[in-house]
Amino acid sequence: MTILTNKADKIDRLAELTQSSEAVTGTSLWREAFRRMRSSKMAIIGAVIIGAFVLIAVVGPMVAPHGATAQNWRSEVFPNQGKFVGMRGENWFGLDHLGRDMFSRWLVGARQTLLVGVVSMLIGLIVGALVGVLSGAAATLGGKAGQRVDTVIMRFTDIMLSLPSLLLAVSIAAVLGQSLTTVMIAVGVVQIPIFARLLRGSMLVQGGADYVLAAKSVGIRRKRIVLTQILPNSLSPVIVQATLSLATAIIEAAALSYLGLGNPDPAVPEWGVMLSQAQRFFDNEPMMAAYPAIGIIITALGFTLLGEAMREALDPKLRG
Repeated sequence: MTILTNKADKIDRLAELTQSSEAVTGTSLWREAFRRMRSSKMAIIGAVIIGAFVLIAVVGPMVAPHGATAQNWRSEVFPNQGKFVGMRGENWFGLDHLGRDMFSRWLVGARQTLLVGVVSMLIGLIVGALVGVLSGAAATLGGKAGQRVDTVIMRFTDIMLSLPSLLLAVSIAAVLGQSLTTVMIAVGVVQIPIFARLLRGSMLVQGGADYVLAAKSVGIRRKRIVLTQILPNSLSPVIVQATLSLATAIIEAAALSYLGLGNPDPAVPEWGVMLSQAQRFFDNEPMMAAYPAIGIIITALGFTLLGEAMREALDPKLRG
């Protein structure tokens, strides 16, 4: 119950961002938030980290000095004897246990990590938004029947929220089988109840606004009110959550890959896979694990900093 309460409270608090009178206009809200973020050190640092990560993910495989899967220096490493090759001019990050260039694998792995994170977040966002719109519309304009539909949907999402997210993702991945697609689906499913509850809560806040009452008084159809009035004005906290969810998705996807539930081909570089492979040799060559771990931590930190800065910029209670 404590886990559920904490999660639900955070989601509901984020949904309350739309209570600001500026949220009705939408444009002025984001203009003011952007102005505040430009002077926020947290937002600037987060944006710089994300920009660097995206740049590396996009151009990294094209500028990698060596093949990510080529074992060009296999004869120089003896993992069974604890002999590895560290940083040197030809190999900036040294070599892994199979004689592959760690720097090239790190660059290529960034793209795989970004792909998994973005696709996972989009799965959770799209499906969760659909569920949230259905629940929010039913609760706001559906009458007693709609409220019953909303109750059923929300109790199901509460059940999912009550489960530890990583445990739920591992269970889903174990059922679906080992693959990169499985990781995306598993992490995406974990995000669904968060987006659903958040958008539903935001729509409930907007449902009592004056412009909704005015629209109903002039006879505008309920479906049109939801799609053209309530929904557009309810998206601000969802956008913030999408940024925060990218950080969570990257960490959870790396965790699933680390547990061996990701890409079945270990030769394909991905930061979580690289971290798993380095575990056996941590005592002799800890830098093999340090490089992917640092990449995961810093990238997740960038998305978290930017998301928190956006939340603070949009929250009227946190504005100075």
